[in-house]
Amino acid sequence: MIRSLKLAACALVLCVTASAQSLNGAGATFPNPIYQKWFTEYSASHKGVQLNYQSLGSGAGIRQVIAGTVDFGASDGPMSNEQLGQCPVKVLHIPTVLGSVVPAYNIPGVKRELKFTPELLAGIFLGKINNWADPRIAQVNPGIKFPNMPIVVAHRSDGSGTTYVFTDYLSKVSPEWNSAVGKGTSVKWPVGLGGKGNEGVAGTIRQIDGSIGYVELIYAVQNDITYGVVRNKAGNFVKASLESTTAAAAAAAANMPDDYRVSITDAAGKNAYPIASFTWLLIPQQSRDAAKGKVLHDFLVWMLKDGQRETTDLTYAPLPKEVVKKLQATISTIH
Repeated sequence: MIRSLKLAACALVLCVTASAQSLNGAGATFPNPIYQKWFTEYSASHKGVQLNYQSLGSGAGIRQVIAGTVDFGASDGPMSNEQLGQCPVKVLHIPTVLGSVVPAYNIPGVKRELKFTPELLAGIFLGKINNWADPRIAQVNPGIKFPNMPIVVAHRSDGSGTTYVFTDYLSKVSPEWNSAVGKGTSVKWPVGLGGKGNEGVAGTIRQIDGSIGYVELIYAVQNDITYGVVRNKAGNFVKASLESTTAAAAAAAANMPDDYRVSITDAAGKNAYPIASFTWLLIPQQSRDAAKGKVLHDFLVWMLKDGQRETTDLTYAPLPKEVVKKLQATISTIH
């Protein structure tokens, strides 16, 4: 009897061990706050499942997906056809939330919300507008007394989806930026100081007087950094918010491509915030480990149903209903 109980106990332990799954992912810092919340909650409510995520930047996430060293990746800039061709298995882009990139700044004596035109942002990040007392800034922001102080540009030092979103926007609104710098997860910056991750850029802005940089909205909010409004394609100055980010996605949602690789920067619409983006999980359509493939499938189903309800708490916009419906069919192919 005792021997039978011991054998049963051993079988139970082996069964639990076999069913336990620990998955590792890496990539974008842009969605890291919501991903950490989701992965923690999902792991806590699904016994034996552990989802681990390293916020290393989109470039690192893409590299690790190509190398096959992670179970899933994450990026705010879609992978290129060339990068997808280098992956050991077919990788799907699964949009998860929408977020906005904001121009955040630290100007002594200026606490008001500044207005930025596309021309101002391109000029500042090209290094051609290099002092806060420049009359071109004052012209757009009448009534604000700016200090005679050099502008210190803060940008990402690592491969970054946030950089992709910001430079994708600048490439659309500034022919000079497009020809001189272009878009990408990593670019050759004309000026500025590099910081690792959204966290690093936010830290640089907080520490250096006269600085300006680009960060995902939640990082500006969490670090209590002032950020400005941006003039959109319709000519309106729009503040990043859940509503204006959702407005930017409206046109894309109705015409979403089958691979979900779409840009919504400089979107049409009077209320659209112009520097917004989907962010994607990079998921193998067929995992090398079937048990891990099932976990990824089940998590994504949970993400669409339960996870979307939590996005607004962290200033992300939930996926449009049209995208959710389309994704349900895509996710059913993951195994």
